[in-house]
Order: sequence, then C-alpha cells, then structure tokens
Amino acid sequence: MNGSSPEKVVILDAGAQYGKVIDRRVRELNVESELLPLDTSATELKKRNYKAIIISGGPSSVNDANAPSYDPSIFRCGIPLLGICYGMQMLNKEFGGSVLKKDAREDGQFTIVADVKSPFFKGMKQDQHVLLTHGDSVQTVGNGLKVIAKSGDLVAGLADEQNRLYGVQFHPEVDLTTNGKAMLHNFLFEIAGCQGGFTMESREAQCVRFIRDIVGKNKVLMLVSGGVDSTVCAALLHKALQSDQVLAVHIDNGFLRRDESVQVAESLANQGLKLHVVNSAQRFYGSTTLVPDGAGKRRTLPLCQVVAPEEKRRIIGDTFVHVADEVIQDFHLRPEDVFLAQGTLRPDLIESASHLASKKADAIKTHHNDTELVRELRAQGRVVEPLCEFHKDEVRAMGVALGLPSALVQRHPFPGPGLAVRVLCAEEPFMDASYGETSTLLHAIVRFDASIKENHGLLGKIARSTSEQEREVLKCVTEKTRLNAHLLPIRSVGVQGDARTYSYVAALSADGEPDWESLFVLAKLIPRICHTVNRVAYVFGSAVKEPVKDITVTHLAEPVLEVLRECDAVANKILLTSGCVGRLSQMPIILIPVHFDRDPALRTPSSQRAVVVRTFITNDFMTGVPAVPGVDLPIEVVNEMGREMAKVPFISRVLYDLTPKPPGTTEWE
Repeated sequence: MNGSSPEKVVILDAGAQYGKVIDRRVRELNVESELLPLDTSATELKKRNYKAIIISGGPSSVNDANAPSYDPSIFRCGIPLLGICYGMQMLNKEFGGSVLKKDAREDGQFTIVADVKSPFFKGMKQDQHVLLTHGDSVQTVGNGLKVIAKSGDLVAGLADEQNRLYGVQFHPEVDLTTNGKAMLHNFLFEIAGCQGGFTMESREAQCVRFIRDIVGKNKVLMLVSGGVDSTVCAALLHKALQSDQVLAVHIDNGFLRRDESVQVAESLANQGLKLHVVNSAQRFYGSTTLVPDGAGKRRTLPLCQVVAPEEKRRIIGDTFVHVADEVIQDFHLRPEDVFLAQGTLRPDLIESASHLASKKADAIKTHHNDTELVRELRAQGRVVEPLCEFHKDEVRAMGVALGLPSALVQRHPFPGPGLAVRVLCAEEPFMDASYGETSTLLHAIVRFDASIKENHGLLGKIARSTSEQEREVLKCVTEKTRLNAHLLPIRSVGVQGDARTYSYVAALSADGEPDWESLFVLAKLIPRICHTVNRVAYVFGSAVKEPVKDITVTHLAEPVLEVLRECDAVANKILLTSGCVGRLSQMPIILIPVHFDRDPALRTPSSQRAVVVRTFITNDFMTGVPAVPGVDLPIEVVNEMGREMAKVPFISRVLYDLTPKPPGTTEWE
C-alpha cells in the first residue's frame, strides 16, 4: 500500500453478490476498506477505530429463523452506518420496524424519488435511477427513522440523521445506480467525515511481486483460453518469471467457437508467448465428476448426457484440472512442484459463492475456475490467481498497461466452459405447478388494456406488484402494441434478491415491426409481477400463434454444437463488419431446445431448436443491460442478425434477449 491513511471503513458481509464491489467503490474514493463477517462485534469495530460501517446486501430475509447473526450494538456504537438492501432491513427491524415479503418484488433498474434535503442525496436531483433487487420490503418504519427515498409505494431509503444511521434498499455500489458513486461519496465524506488520503500502489507491480513471492523458482502451468482474463494473466506471468518457468497451455475442450484454437495460438505467439495446444474434446464429452448429493456425493453421468447446468460446469472445471495434471506429467514434472495459474476474477468468485469473495453469498453458478477441485488445490497453496481482486474493466486497463494489443484487450469475454453452457440441454419440458397460473398472468400483462375492460381476476396481483404510474404506462403500451406472449417450457439461470433463480422464460412476439421501447417496458415489468419468470425475449418474425409445450431433446452432441457454432459465427461476423463490436461488452449466442410454429393438428415431433441473441452492456460485469435496437445498436444490424441466423439449418426461430442483469444473468446457464 502507498499513501495509506489511518482512517478505514469496514464492510460487514451479509452475503451480497456485490459485496466486493462495495469494497472497490470505497477504494476508488481513496478511502481504505476492510471486509469482515457480519457478526463482528461492535467492541471489535470500535477497537479498530473505523470511521464508518457499511452493511452489504444478502440473499437472506431478516425474518428467517436462521437469518445471519450480528451484534445489535453496531447500530448504537456511535460509528456512522450505511445499510444496503438487506442492511437497510436490518436497520429498520432493529429499531422496531417491520419487513414483509410483498407481491411487488423489484429486480432491475428503477426510478426512485429521493429527499434531496438529506445529506445522502446532497447535490442530486429528486429522481434517481437505481438498481433494486429484493423481495422483502419495509412495511412499517422503525422508531427514530424517517423515509428519505421511495420507489413507487415502497420505501427505498431510511435515515436517523442525528445518529448518522442510513439505509437504502437499492445498491449504490453498482453501475446501474447512475449516481451511486456520488451517494457513497456523500456518506463517506459528508456524513462520516472521511478525508480520502488512501491510494493503491501500482497494481501491476503488486501483481508481479505477488507472483514472484508465491511461485519462487517453481514452474507454473497457465491455462489460456484466449480471453482477456487468461491473456492478461499469462502476460503478467511472462513479465514476472523466467520464460522457462511458464508453461502456457490451451486446452481445446470441444466447446470452442469456430477456429478458436488457431486464433488463440497465433495471437499469443505474436506476444512472444509459446502456447501448447492440447486437443481433449473427446475426453471432455465423456467426463464425469462427483457432485454433492444430500449428505454425501454421487458421480454424474458423462457430460454428453448431462442436462443440469451446474453439473455441466462442475464436470468441465474438474476435467480441466485433470487434463492439466496430465500435461504436467507429459513434461516430466512433479505435480507438487508446479503451480496452476488462472485468470480468475472477483465476479467469478462471487457468483460461485467462493469463501475468498464472501462467506455468505448465494451461488449463482459455478465457474470452471472455482470448482470444488480447484478449491482443494487452493487449500494446498497450488493455485496462483493474481487477478482475483480485479473486475473486468480493471483487467482491460491492466492489459493496456502491459502493452497488449487492443484486439486482445477489448475482445468480448468467452466462458471457460465455452459453448457447453450456451446450449440449454433438456430431456423433457419444464412445466411445474405454477405453469398454468403464470401463463394466465403473463397474458393478462401483455393484454393489460383488455384485462382492465374484462375486469380480469388477476388485476389485483398486477396492482400489488406495480405502482399506479407503472400501470398507466402498461395500459398505454398494451393499447398501442398488440403482442402474443408464451411461457416457454425451459428454464434459465438468473439472480434475484442476491440469490440464484432457475425460472421460466417469457417469449413475446408480434406481427409487423417490433416496438422496442414497449418491449423493454414489458421486459422490466414481467419478472417483477411473475415471480417465476426471470427472463424475457422477443421472437423475430410473425407472431407466434401456438403455445410451445414440448421441447427438442438436447444434449452436448457435436451436431448440436455445430449448429450453434454456425449461428455464433454468423452473428459475430455481422457485428464485426458493422463496426459495432465496441458498442457491446459481450454477445452470447444461446441455443435453446424450442421448436416454434409446429401445427399441433399434424402432431409434428419437436425436432428443431431456436437461437437467442443476448447483447450485454456493462462496466463491472456484475450488473448490466441489453442493447436497445435503434439506440445502442443500429436496428438494421439487429434485423440482419435475425434474418441470417434464421437461415441456418434446424433453426426454427431467432430471439432477442430483453433482460437486464438482474434479474437475468449474462449467460443463460
């Protein structure tokens, strides 16, 4: 550390997906921070002389019998305190207020009305765009607290200004809260009295020293995917160590894009890094692993027969490690003398619920670089991850500082498991007990104007989940836009209320050109009203007439992967030739086991699939939004993608993902 000042802020971890992002934002404001367990005592906090306390969000409910424990004295010890999301609900309950689960849950970017007289909102306008992600809401306000922000009828901010206690239901630490950094600045400097004398030394020098201290004279096996994370990690190793210490290996797992291995080898060779390419496709297809099963463990089916997304990720991650050990043996090295290096980032650890990022976070998905086997290697001190404190934009900045070419540094991320997690595998349609009611509710939403005239029985549920202003907007949207809506019998992974969801996808379609503004309004409201939906997509082409109640049986077979490779190549070529690559942070192309437009009278079996364009714009990769056609991407580029991918054999329809993160994750699995 360099220029360190004695003032510090403590972040008490309640299990938030964004806990480490709070830490990062505080450091960006030149205030030193430490992340400690939620149950750290007030006595310990006062002993350490913290200037302020920040309580993170978390997936629990304050009403749960097994809610995380804490010392109530933290609210009365005299240290300024900010509770975020779950932290605000703790504050409210501690002072006698109540918190209830309501029909209205909020997952996404919303506009709140702020009390601009509050020091927390100093210098800001009344309307603020923020990220809200919660199911529980404040019912009655605690003693001594006053409301300083509202989201429709829901409380979005509380304060006891005299005792410098503040709580916000939204997340000021993420990019989707437009003025979040300014709000944290107000709390730290205006309310807590911080001076901001803390700076970090060169992070590049810090990483180089870290690598040298850990590795010493040993060798390092670096698994290189060709993405920015592993490429920057490899460049750091190349700079920190002797060339004969670094074994850079690219494992072709059979799930790469077209010509990916060749391009990776060529690009790294241009940086002076020799790459050993190992073709292990057949090995991965047939691999299994052990997964938790009740109190014990069970062995999975071979990967080519697995449909559960978490099992696919675990098998792939563990197989990477097994293949890496075999590579070490091929080089006649002793495994105990070789370290495994990975380009693991902070979001990877948070979404995998790694204890390195948070002890209480809910697992959203297992990253291939944070499986149980990798964690065992960490425990043995055999893993080197110099970027594990970094977020994606910080890694890109590091790549620029290291002199890597722009084409490498700005390349869109590609997951380690590759196309394996971009094929939604299924053996039967998913239609649980909520399917019928959710379908009916979905239709009532997209035909809201008609639902009002008919006095639909679910109007009350819609009203309880929305504000009067939102219902007026919904009425206007559905009056001018006639849409069909279908609940697809598949599930996608999402993140809602800091917890993992595995829920339905709603598909919207219409005759004629799409009204994108109306579609995005509906995509924001549907998951908020339909709690079993976490993703909304638009179906290109004419309106879908028939409901989809069956799926095309799908596994990770080469013919299936080749269809996705072709669609991926088509979409990315269009994006590249249009000059729009830099407008997006990522663009996964997803294959789903849905055969649209089958005539039920003909009883044609489900044999085709559909493909989804998932555009994503973000800085921190913890939150983000889809690209809006006509705003973020030219409409003609989006339409061309839809037309050209529809020509790929065995594709029934093309969809466009309308979902922000949250409630949908970047990938569908």
